[in-house]
Amino acid sequence: MGAVTLRVADLDGMIRYYREGVTLELLSHDGPVAVLGRGTTPVVILQHAPELKHASPRDAGLFHTAVLFDTREALATAIASVATRYPGTFTGSADHLVSEAFYFTDPEGNGVELYFDRDRSTWSWVHGTVEMATIYLDPNGYLHEHLGENGTAAVSSGEKLGDAVVGHVHLSVGDVASAREFYVERLGFETTAEMGDQALFVSAGGYHHHMAMNTWNSRGAGRRGLALGLGKVEIVVPTADDLGELGERMAHFEVGTRDDGRTLAFDDPWANLVEVRAAG
Repeated sequence: MGAVTLRVADLDGMIRYYREGVTLELLSHDGPVAVLGRGTTPVVILQHAPELKHASPRDAGLFHTAVLFDTREALATAIASVATRYPGTFTGSADHLVSEAFYFTDPEGNGVELYFDRDRSTWSWVHGTVEMATIYLDPNGYLHEHLGENGTAAVSSGEKLGDAVVGHVHLSVGDVASAREFYVERLGFETTAEMGDQALFVSAGGYHHHMAMNTWNSRGAGRRGLALGLGKVEIVVPTADDLGELGERMAHFEVGTRDDGRTLAFDDPWANLVEVRAAG
């Protein structure tokens, strides 16, 4: 997964949240657009759009952007940083068997997951379905176990530990059947887990999920109007040939696309913009 673009009302405030709380680095800030990530890898792109209003919580759109850390210490540092600087934004935590996850809501209501993946050798697959669960994970116990001296010092100094990327993107959609038809049958992801007509988890390459779609808040939602919140989801495929094959696949299914020679862009059934590019 590539960067997630968010349309925001308070650009400076949102930069502070993702920089000082989530512990991303400000990679660039050009007028109304700020890019945050780690190293040279963008994670969140913030577009200033103060003329827009917030969508209804019942609308389709972003459920959360999931930021994947490469070590438990780096994750614990980010959790402690958010808890210290934005204590009212924590919404929950869970051991999902494949990962350890902590959930927040940014100052403009966008969901954020900070997580660490357990080693793939520990994931359990049965007939193409990965075993996931939602088991209580004590955040204070997690910090006590994994923050350590380096993490504690990093929280105080604002230092960024380890690497972080977009691990997956979770969307709110109107219905799971349409999500399956679009993201699996047309776009080409593989289903890795399902929760009846409530949620669908999909991936490529044997990951537990690169994208998820649920109806928990948005059942029956139609196409989105222009609003604050999700602006774009970016997917990265390995090669230009893969991008070309995807273009042919989408044409076969009569999905309208925009192709500028470098990226292929299209809307899902709820007008969530998806942009696909080749790596490099």
